Amino acid sequence: MDQIKIGRFIAEARKSRGITQRQLADELSVSDKTISKWECGKGLPEVSLMLPLCGALNITVNELLTGERLSEADYRKKAEENMMELMEENRENKKRMALSVICGIITIIAVLSLIVIAAFIEMHAALRIAIIVFAVLTAAAGIGAACVLEVKAGYFECPHCKALFVPTTGEYVKGFHTLTRRRLTCPECGKTSMCRHRIVR
Repeated sequence: MDQIKIGRFIAEARKSRGITQRQLADELSVSDKTISKWECGKGLPEVSLMLPLCGALNITVNELLTGERLSEADYRKKAEENMMELMEENRENKKRMALSVICGIITIIAVLSLIVIAAFIEMHAALRIAIIVFAVLTAAAGIGAACVLEVKAGYFECPHCKALFVPTTGEYVKGFHTLTRRRLTCPECGKTSMCRHRIVR
């Protein structure tokens, strides 16, 4: 979906109503920074806010996701296209998540194999050190690749404001985590908490 186009459409619909970003934000119980982010094309409204936003702007969800007013003739076609795009996005997120898990497993096997070789096979000290260094580099590269894949696989949901967001790779790597949650700062409400990883919207 074209976030820039959708953002411009939100701004146009808001201005046609003659209200400010702050007034729209108050209607939706979000911050004006959130409205600004949408209008700048830096993110899409989460699913729970789409109907209230459309109601406030007198547009349909289909028009919101398309980023333009639709005639009756175009409505059905665009609805199908939007549905297909959402399904494709969810499929890609699941694929990235699976690749992340596979990458992590391969990295663990490779690093453990190198450590076993360095520990139990007779060899010169210099070669043993080289293998250990290679194992460390392999671990760093594998974990880095898995993190990049996982951070792009879906979204994280803030438990406070329910916003969906994608953290930067740096924030993702530094955040304490469990299997399904990671400690992150929500860009919408600014609160730091254990955010749940969601593969689909």
